[in-house]
Amino acid sequence: MTDRSVATVVFHVDGVTHHAAAGTSIAAALLNAGTWAFRRSVLGEPRGPLCGMGTCHECRVTIDGIAQRRACLVLVADGMQVQTGSDDA
Repeated sequence: MTDRSVATVVFHVDGVTHHAAAGTSIAAALLNAGTWAFRRSVLGEPRGPLCGMGTCHECRVTIDGIAQRRACLVLVADGMQVQTGSDDA
């Protein structure tokens, strides 16, 4: 049997520590961690990813202090700080 263990990374979402498989997009890691609201609309409604490929821009979060990053296009990295901009964190 082949060792299929996957390296994991530790990242932080709104101050809470999470683990994810290396090579996972931030959007997938957030969804796997149970975070469905990534940001709020101008009317205050929770928003989350729709397309998963960078077209809809609904998955925008702040990553390591840089705002408006599309979580579906960025791979999670060890020590990464993600802020969702949602009160549902």
